[in-house]
Amino acid sequence: MSKEQQDSNAQELLAKYDRESAYRVNLKKWAWVVTILAISLTIFQLYTAFRGPYVSLVQGAIHLGSALGLIFILYPAKRSNLKKAGVPWYDVILAFLAMGSCFYIVYNYQRLVSEAIIRGYTDLDVFVAITGVLLLLEATRRAVGLPIVIIAGLALAYGMWGRGIPIFGHAGFSPERLFTSMFFTSEAVFGIPIQISSTFIYLFLFFGVMLVKTGIGQFFNDLAFGATGRMTGGTAKAAVTASALQGMVTGSSVANTVGSGSFTIPMMKRAGFKPEFAAAAEASASTGGQIMPPIMGAAAFIMAEYTGTPYSDIIIIAIIPALLYFSGVFMGTHFEAKKRGILGLPKDQLPTFTGLMKRIDLLLPLFAIIGLLLAGYTATTAALWGIFAAFFISLFRKDTRMSVLGVLDALEQGARVALPVIAACASAGIIVGIVVITGLGGKIAGGILQLANGNLFLLLFFTMIACILLGMGLPTTANYVVTASMAAPALIAFDIPVMAAHMFVFYFGIVADITPPVCLAAYAGAGIARANPMKSGVNALKLAIAAFIIPYAFVYSPVLVLQDWTFATLIPPLITALIGMMAISAAMMNYFITSPKIYERILLFISGLLLIYPGDLRVSLPGLGGINFNYRSSIYEK
Repeated sequence: MSKEQQDSNAQELLAKYDRESAYRVNLKKWAWVVTILAISLTIFQLYTAFRGPYVSLVQGAIHLGSALGLIFILYPAKRSNLKKAGVPWYDVILAFLAMGSCFYIVYNYQRLVSEAIIRGYTDLDVFVAITGVLLLLEATRRAVGLPIVIIAGLALAYGMWGRGIPIFGHAGFSPERLFTSMFFTSEAVFGIPIQISSTFIYLFLFFGVMLVKTGIGQFFNDLAFGATGRMTGGTAKAAVTASALQGMVTGSSVANTVGSGSFTIPMMKRAGFKPEFAAAAEASASTGGQIMPPIMGAAAFIMAEYTGTPYSDIIIIAIIPALLYFSGVFMGTHFEAKKRGILGLPKDQLPTFTGLMKRIDLLLPLFAIIGLLLAGYTATTAALWGIFAAFFISLFRKDTRMSVLGVLDALEQGARVALPVIAACASAGIIVGIVVITGLGGKIAGGILQLANGNLFLLLFFTMIACILLGMGLPTTANYVVTASMAAPALIAFDIPVMAAHMFVFYFGIVADITPPVCLAAYAGAGIARANPMKSGVNALKLAIAAFIIPYAFVYSPVLVLQDWTFATLIPPLITALIGMMAISAAMMNYFITSPKIYERILLFISGLLLIYPGDLRVSLPGLGGINFNYRSSIYEK
C-alpha cells in the first residue's frame, strides 16, 4: 500500500471514529480563506505569547471567534456532506455571525466591563450574547459531538428554570441575565478553560504539529523499536513505547491510535498477534499518552489552574501514575506474547544504535520543554522555546527541513488541530458557569457525600462511574472541566488531598476512550486491524486495567502522587504496586509462567489487588504469598 493510500485510509478512519477529524477536504475557493484565517490565528497566538496576552476577555474573544469561523467553514452540519465540494452559503453566514459575535466583545470591551454592568446591557448586547452562545453550541456539535452540547443545553435550561427542580433547585435567572453572564464575563464561555486554551494549550498543540511536520515524531517510533523490538513480543512492546512517546506531545487518544497504529498494528499482526489484540495494544497505549508527562493532555493545563499547582509540579506528580499505567500495558503485551510464543523482530529489521545516536539531537525540543518547566519558567515560555528548538533542529537535515510552504502548512495545521479543543473548552465553560452561579457544584458534592454515607470506597466508586459515563460522550478536556467542578469537590470534602482528587477524576475521564461500549480509540484501532470493534474494546480494557486500579491507590495513599512523601514512604508502596500490576496483568491475559487454572487466575488477581493497596504490610504479605504460590505451581507444572 502506498503512502498516499495509507494517509487516505487513516483520514477516513479518523473521520469515522473521531468527530474532531470529520472536516471538509474539498473547500474549493474557501481553502484560501481557511488558510489565511488559520495562519493568522497561529501567528496571533505566537505574537501574544511573546508580548504577553491581552486581557482575558479580549484574548479569549479573538481566540474563540477565529476558531468558530474556521469550524463553520471546515465542518459540515451533517457528516453525509463531508465529500461535497465547496462551502454552502448558510455556513459562510454562520461563520461571519460567530466571528462577529466574538469580535463585538473586542470592539465594545470597555463598555461591557464598566458601563453595561452599572446601567445594564442593551437589546443589541443581549441579542449578540444569545447568538454567540447558540452558535458556539452548534460549532461544538459539529467539531466535537452532540453529548457535550446536550449537557451544556441542559445546564442553560437549569439556569433559567431551576426554580421548579426539587433538591437541586435555585431561584432561576432571566434569559437576558443568563446569556449575558455566559458570554460577556470571564466566568463562563471565557472562563478558565478558554483562558488556558488561548494561551499555552494552543502552543503545545502547535508544538506537536511541529514535531510531526519536521519528522521528529518519526524518531520516537524508531527509538521505541530500537529499544524494545528484539524483546519477546517486540512489535507490541515497541507500539506501547512509541505511543507513550508520541502521547507526550499529542494528547489525543484517537488521533494517536490512528497515527501510530497505521504503522504498528499491521506489524503486530504479522508477528502473530490477533487483530483485536493488536488494535487494543495500540489503543490502550495511545490513551495513556494523555497522562504521560511532560505535556500530557490539554486537561492537565486546566488542572494546574484549578488546583493552584504549578504545571512543572504536575508533570512530576504524574510520573508515578503514568509509570504504573504503562507498566501494566507493557506487562500485558509481554504475557500475551509469551502465551502465543511470539518473539522479537530480527536485528536487520530494527534501527541500529549508531543510527539512533546520529539523530539523538532530535530530542532537544522535548528536553528544552522539560528543562524550562522544571527551571520554573512558564508553560508559555517552555512551549515557545520548544517550537523554535524543533524548527531549528529540523534545519540541519534534508529529510527534516521544512520549506516555506511547509512552514505555512504547519501554521495552518496548528489551528486545525486546536479547533475541537477550543470549542470543547468554551462549551465546558458554559457548564462550569452554570455550576458556579447556581451553586449546583456544592449541592452535587453534598449529594454524592450523602449517597456514599461516609464510606470512602463508595464515594470513589460513584465518582468513577460518573466520570466514565461523562467520558463516553465528552472529550477529555471537557470531561475533566465538568467533573473537576462537580465531583472533585466531594472528594476534597472527604479530606482527600486536592491533587489526588483531581488526578482521580482526570484518570477516569481518560479511560472512557477504551471502556466499552463507547471506546472510540479501540474502535479506531479495530478499523486499522480489520478486527471486531467490541472485542478490541474488551482487550483494551484488559490491557489498561491499571487505569481502573491506580486512581484508588493514590487516593488511599497520596504518597504515590508525591503528597507528603519521602523516599522511605514512597519506595515500598511503589515496588508492591509494580509487583501487583504484574500479577493483575498476568491474570487478565490468562498467562503467568504457564496458563493458570481458573482458581490460580483468581488468586493472581486478588494477590495483585492486595499488593496495590498501599501502606499496610499485613495486606501486602498475603499478596506476595499468593504470587509465590502461583509461581511454584507453574514451575511444578512445567
